[in-house]
Amino acid sequence: MTTLRRFFVAFGGVLALLALQPAWSIGLLPAYDAALVNDPTYRAALHENEAGQQARVLGRAGLLPVVSASYGRSRNFSDITTSTPGLPERSDERHYNSLSSALQLRQPLIHPEGRARYRQGIAQTQASDAQFRSRSQEVIVRLVGLYAPAQYAEDQLALATAQRDAYAEQGKSNERLFQRGEGTRTDVLETQAKLDLSEAQLLEARDNLQNARDALSAMLGQRVTALDPLSDAFRVMPTQPASIETWQDLALNNNPEIVAQRYAVEIAREEINKNQAGHSPRLDLVASLAKNSSDTINTLNQSANTRSIGIQLSIPLYAGGSVTAATTQAVANFEKARANLDGQTSQVLVELRKQFNLTFSSAARIDAARKALESALVLVAATQKSVQGGQRTNVDVLNARQQVFEARRELALQRYNHLLGYLKLRYAAGVLSVSDLRDVAGYFVAGK
Repeated sequence: MTTLRRFFVAFGGVLALLALQPAWSIGLLPAYDAALVNDPTYRAALHENEAGQQARVLGRAGLLPVVSASYGRSRNFSDITTSTPGLPERSDERHYNSLSSALQLRQPLIHPEGRARYRQGIAQTQASDAQFRSRSQEVIVRLVGLYAPAQYAEDQLALATAQRDAYAEQGKSNERLFQRGEGTRTDVLETQAKLDLSEAQLLEARDNLQNARDALSAMLGQRVTALDPLSDAFRVMPTQPASIETWQDLALNNNPEIVAQRYAVEIAREEINKNQAGHSPRLDLVASLAKNSSDTINTLNQSANTRSIGIQLSIPLYAGGSVTAATTQAVANFEKARANLDGQTSQVLVELRKQFNLTFSSAARIDAARKALESALVLVAATQKSVQGGQRTNVDVLNARQQVFEARRELALQRYNHLLGYLKLRYAAGVLSVSDLRDVAGYFVAGK
C-alpha cells in the first residue's frame, strides 16, 4: 500500500507540473500536418480512395483469363449385381481408389459485358480520385474554418478583458470624482452597469473560446491551448484573376466535385451497356488438362490423361425479362446522374460567385472597418475632453468606448473572413493547394 500510495502521489505531482506548464501554441501549418494524421473525415476519405483504386482492377479482371484447378481422391465401395437370363444373379463387391484432377484456362474472346465492366471500373477509379482531391482540398478549408474562429474567439476574449478593465478604471475615476464632489452618483452607477455587463460578456467570450478550441482539437486529435495570433501587418490578398468568367472556366475544368459527377455520368452510361450485354453472345477460349484414374466402375484400373482446347459460345435466349428491366432501370439512373451533374455545376458556380464577390470586396470592407476604428479612437479622446469642458457626460464616454471595442471586433472579423473567403474561392475553382495554405499561414505570427 505504501508503494501504491507513493505512485499516486508522484503521478499527481506530474499532473500538477503539466498543469503549470505554459500554453502550447500551434501554428496553422503544424495544425494541417496534425489534421492529415488525425482528422477522422480525412482518414475516412483516404481509405475510401484506397478502396476506389480497386474498381479498375475488378473491371479488368473480367477480360483476363481465369485459371482453375481441381483435385479429388476417394475410396469407393461398390456392390455389383450381374443378371444373366437363365442364370442366378451374381453379386460382387469391389473396393478401389479413384483419382480425378483437372486444370482449366478460360479466356474471354468476345465479352461485351466484361468490356463494359472494365470501362466502368476505370470511371469509378477516376471518380474516386476526383472525390479524394476534393476531400484533400476540403480539409484545408475545414481547418482554417476552425482555426480562424478559434483565434477570433481568443481575440474576443482579449477585447472583452480590455473592455472590462477600461470600465473598471472608468468606475474608479468616477468614484474619485464623486468623493471630491466633482462627479455624480449617476456617473458611478452608469459605469458600474457597463462593468457588470462587460463581466457577463467576458464569461461568454471564455465559453466561446473553449468551444472553438474543442472543435479544433477534435479535428487535430490533440488538445489545443493556444494559437498563433493574426499579424498586425495585414494586407489584402489580390483577387487574381480579376474576371469572374475566368474563375468559372477554372471551376468547370478543375472543380473535383464537378469532375467526379462527370465520371458518375460515365459510370451510369456503362451500366446501361453492361445490362444491354445480357442479350449478347459470349465467346470464350477454353483449354484444359485432366487426369483420371478409376474414376468410375467402368474405368476401373484405367488411367486417362486428356488435353483439350477449343471455343465455347454462349447465347442468352430468355431471362424472364430481367435484362430489359435492368436496362430500363440503368437508363433512368443515367438521366438522374446527368441531372445531378447539372445541379452540382450550378451549386458550384453559385458558391464561386459568392466567394468571388466576398473576396473582391474584402479590401473595401476591411478599409472601412479600419477607418471606423480610427474614428472611434478619435471620438473617445474628443469625448473625454468635452466632458472636462462640461459639454458631454459620462454616458457619452462609455458609449464612445463601446464603439471602439465594436470597431475592433468588426475589423478582426473582416480580416478572418477575407482569409477564409480567399481559400473558399480557390476551393470552388478546384485550384486550392498547400501553397495557398502557406500564404494564409504567413498572416499568423508565432509568439506575438
